[in-house]
Amino acid sequence: MASRKVKNDVLHWTANAVGLMALCALLASLLTGCGPSSGPSGAVAAHPAMPPAQVGVVTVRLQTVPVITELPGRLEAVRTAQVRARVAGIIEQRQFVEGADVRAGQALFQINASAYKAALDSAAATQAKAQANLAQTTSLFDRYKPLHEAKAISPQEFVNAQVAQQQAQADVAAANAALQIARINLGYASVTAPISGRIGRALTTEGALVGVGDATPLAVIQQVNTLYVNFTQSANEVVKRTANRGALIHVVLDDGSEYPLPGKLLFSDVSVDSSSGQVALRAELPNPHGVLLPGMYVRVRLEQAQLEGGVLLPQQAVTRNSQGDTVLIVDAQGKVTPRPVTLGGARGTQWVVLRGLAEGDQVMVDGFQKMMNPKAPVKAVPWVPQGAAPAASH
Repeated sequence: MASRKVKNDVLHWTANAVGLMALCALLASLLTGCGPSSGPSGAVAAHPAMPPAQVGVVTVRLQTVPVITELPGRLEAVRTAQVRARVAGIIEQRQFVEGADVRAGQALFQINASAYKAALDSAAATQAKAQANLAQTTSLFDRYKPLHEAKAISPQEFVNAQVAQQQAQADVAAANAALQIARINLGYASVTAPISGRIGRALTTEGALVGVGDATPLAVIQQVNTLYVNFTQSANEVVKRTANRGALIHVVLDDGSEYPLPGKLLFSDVSVDSSSGQVALRAELPNPHGVLLPGMYVRVRLEQAQLEGGVLLPQQAVTRNSQGDTVLIVDAQGKVTPRPVTLGGARGTQWVVLRGLAEGDQVMVDGFQKMMNPKAPVKAVPWVPQGAAPAASH
């Protein structure tokens, strides 16, 4: 019985081993069927080669391009007037809206004018008295004149009458001046705008005493429909690249956008700041809608020269880092090589390239992400700017 059991176990193990070998043979045949196909000679066919990456390029064309200098600047109102109290008194009323546009001569503040009205009345009375005295002395002089000619009165009496008339004339002139001063002071009680422009916040309130000992500032008016742009440039750059009066300038705001209206250069200073070596320049910028405000910091783009043999490149074609500026050049065989360039400023969305490129060079602009292997050749195609219609193929 024991020998029979051993025999059965051996047969069972052998059957399992045969089944396992058959399963392995089946899996091997399946894997062989999924592998690369063989030709008649039994050789394995090779995978087809990957096509070269397609990149967009621009062909360099030398041309005359403007050299644009970008400098920091600050805006300033063309006219600024401080509204001050010219007579002493209590502010009774503010007659303007803060931040509004005002016109020259518009009433802004009213100072209590009772004392100045009284002074005007007193001056008018003094003038009337002086005129009455003049009339009396003139009448006496006219009466004494023929008597003096007839020697009917003493010479001293005639002289006294003449002097009295002249004194009365002087009194009338003084009274007239005092009356005019009283009128002016009364007029100063109504504080008006000296210029047209935009007025800021009120610097005092109703009930405040102003004008005692000094002309108290009440508000500030600025003309902002046109602004000055003040900026500086090194003396060496001014000498090398002189900009003429009237040259156009463009202003770039803090958010990087360009102000749509161009300005014009007014002048460059005739001296150099000894402490900084800078020359002051000023331009005039239209501001019809009041978008810009005095005191704002901006970037000024000024065309100062024309570069012969310059190149304009899209800004995305240039790589900028601490080592310098470089572009990628694609040769006739599709090989890509970096090349250092020297930039001369921006012109819109393009860089002005001063040195480093030659006529006919193909500069890579698009397709950088397709270059998995920097040493692999690429296929250069003309670059089409985003939003532009592609060139028609023939």
